[in-house]
Amino acid sequence: MQLKYFGFLIMAASAMPAHGQSQAAKAFGARALIDVSISPDGKSIALVEPLAGRGSVVSVAPVDGSAAPKPALLSDGKEDRLFNCAWPGNARLACNAYMISAIYGEKMGWTRMLAVNSDGSDLKVLSARGNDEALGFVLGGGNIIDWLGKDGADSVLMDRYYVAEKSTGRMISNQREGLGVDRVNIRTLARTMVEPPRGDAVSYITDGHGNVRIMVTRPRTNLGYGGHRYNYFYRKKGEREWLPLSTQSVSGIVATGFEAYAVDPDLDVVYGGDTVDGRNGIYTISLDGSMKKELLFERPGVDVNDLIRIGRHRRVVGVSWVTDRRQSVMFDPELKKFAAALGKVLPNAPLVTFVDASEDESKLVLLATSDVDPGRYYLFDKQTRKLAEIAPVQEALNGTLLSEVKSVAYPASDGKMIPAYLTLPAGSDGKGLPAIVMPHGGPWARDEWGFDWLAQFFAHQGYAVLQPNFRGSTGFGAEWLGGSGFKSWQQSVGDIDDAGQWLVSQGIAVPSQLAIVGWSYGGYAALQSAVVDPQLYKAIVAIAPVTDIGDLQTEAKGDYSPATLEALFGDSTVAQAGSPARHADAFVAPVLMFHGDIDQNVSVAQSRLMASRLRGKGKSVELVEYKGLDHQLVDGEVRSQMLDRADRFLHDALRLPAAKP
Repeated sequence: MQLKYFGFLIMAASAMPAHGQSQAAKAFGARALIDVSISPDGKSIALVEPLAGRGSVVSVAPVDGSAAPKPALLSDGKEDRLFNCAWPGNARLACNAYMISAIYGEKMGWTRMLAVNSDGSDLKVLSARGNDEALGFVLGGGNIIDWLGKDGADSVLMDRYYVAEKSTGRMISNQREGLGVDRVNIRTLARTMVEPPRGDAVSYITDGHGNVRIMVTRPRTNLGYGGHRYNYFYRKKGEREWLPLSTQSVSGIVATGFEAYAVDPDLDVVYGGDTVDGRNGIYTISLDGSMKKELLFERPGVDVNDLIRIGRHRRVVGVSWVTDRRQSVMFDPELKKFAAALGKVLPNAPLVTFVDASEDESKLVLLATSDVDPGRYYLFDKQTRKLAEIAPVQEALNGTLLSEVKSVAYPASDGKMIPAYLTLPAGSDGKGLPAIVMPHGGPWARDEWGFDWLAQFFAHQGYAVLQPNFRGSTGFGAEWLGGSGFKSWQQSVGDIDDAGQWLVSQGIAVPSQLAIVGWSYGGYAALQSAVVDPQLYKAIVAIAPVTDIGDLQTEAKGDYSPATLEALFGDSTVAQAGSPARHADAFVAPVLMFHGDIDQNVSVAQSRLMASRLRGKGKSVELVEYKGLDHQLVDGEVRSQMLDRADRFLHDALRLPAAKP
């Protein structure tokens, strides 16, 4: 097939009509700033900014402010989407693009990496190109795994999936297949194989200085990637032989055994996660052959699995974890002092992330956020000690009064305390309110304290919003994670329904004005809650929901082994009891669903099935489909329409006064 790679002409993106949306829906639905990066010499900043609708533009500006930002790359978002850019060199950018196209007759998502000069010239596809002899199509365009390819400033290391080629009419055929690593010149596109492809390889980790030190493999079966084991191998410094490092076993979604994250070439260790009393902690293992393993950091009651890394070498400088709020410990003495000083300079934005750094780390790009601030990007110059704002994350919300987020806990029916986040309308006394329970997606995820555009919109419109980290959420250890939010849906959905009961018992929610809103797995939980307790929620909004576990399991058969499928989704009895589409007769509350028609995570067929079953039972249901959009609905105008429609639906269903303008 012929691939189309962007027009990349700087042009105005067309917007869809507003259809009388509220100002709040427009502001909260507006897309956020996508990415910010700094050149190695610290002289230029690149911003990936959203345009009206679903488009995006990459703009480049000098750090000293001597010139206005100039566009280098643009996507209208209709056939392609830019989602990040970084600097392989001082004058050239590497950007990731995502597309959904019909491949072999089926809509599939795929990525390609592009390289372009900072002035917009010399655009090239950095990902390896296929040819007519290839026996397959590679969906992943490869990732830059090291910004120093040891070939001057113009090369990087990229992983690459090799595909075998036809041998018809050829004396020698290319039978190389699997994941390998190439050194790629970002200007000439010359490629040199650094690691030969292996059919069982799934990832490689470098030391940040151009050396591949870790390889991860996964056993293969006749079904493709399978089994429940990842094997980690390492190399000693300056050597090529792969030596065994560790084995990680996975039972359903619970993993045990050391998982490698990053390599420190100076200490000659690999950082990784392993279990400590059923929770994840950070360990190091020496790569000098001694295999000395040490526990670096752990916290009672929570998983610690996030490294803080900085700069082009991806240097490990600390760890972070989440209790009620995200916390961190810095190993680097200088950065530890800097982080403490930032807390005084930016007291209202306590969540600070190191986004990027110049080659010598003298200039740092930071993102500072809070519950009442979507965030702002800053540039810190170590030499001048100046902190300058680059741009707000969500400019449309500047000046909007946002709501504080409080960490709470409520009792489940079995007495277990469930952590959650409560967002009340600004200025409210927190009593007698219309309220929304908002379960997170995943299910293998969790909510954190901070800014959430969906929760903040509804709080702005006068609702109390409760976001429970129900059992089945990540971050609280293996026991809390349990079997699966699908296989063990009774416990997860039970905790979510208990959240609604708690809002009522505390006087926060008026019983007749309690609703549930969820996206993805959260949408599934919203619908299934109506099966478990039809009278609890008076209105249901489900965005891109799973509605039939059996159908989801069928769709996943090509990606998982039968044993893994059973561990994730259970058997036919689970599908029968746990699928809301099979219990449409139980629904009492009206249902509103939204779904993109090319969703690659949850097929739009899931929402269509639910709508059909509800209509067949004479229930109140509306399904809004968005053409050409996937799971995330990355379109500011569409998101605004969705917020406005959901707000009006809830006001009607809960018999509330007219929605806020």
